[in-house]
Amino acid sequence: MKKILLIEDNNEVRENTSEILQLAGYNVLSAENGKLGVELAVHEKPDLVICDIMMPVLDGYGTLHMLNKNPDTAALPFIFLTAKAERTDVRKGMEMGADDYITKPFDDIELLNAVESRLRKVEAIRRDIQPTRDGMTELLGNIQGIEDISKISSRQQIKHLKKTRRHLHRG
Repeated sequence: MKKILLIEDNNEVRENTSEILQLAGYNVLSAENGKLGVELAVHEKPDLVICDIMMPVLDGYGTLHMLNKNPDTAALPFIFLTAKAERTDVRKGMEMGADDYITKPFDDIELLNAVESRLRKVEAIRRDIQPTRDGMTELLGNIQGIEDISKISSRQQIKHLKKTRRHLHRG
């Protein structure tokens, strides 16, 4: 059973959303603010986080920032569930690394589709790297290749070219 961490300060919204997720077969952990949510995420290792933005103690942006700083929680799929519906709010959330952004009020199906989509994506990524010796060799080969490219590019000199005008003659 997939474990979802729901971080929401509004008790009614938290309870209703938790019920929707539980009825869909998810194990739901909940926190009433971002600080408690970060602590739960570190200790419980959920499969996905759903988080409000406007909360006391630590808001949603701070919560996402803290989770991204911790290597154990940095790869968690993260969905903002918020009343902040301005385009700039959505952009800020996505630029910080949120995987999805759902505005309140929301439809049950919209929420469940977003959750299932994010969980499927993570599962597909995990399936691509097999937990076998060959999978590890492939992963290390990819990492080594990236390191080699970084080494090569770090030794390259940057050449600055002067822009010139070329005149085309038509005949």
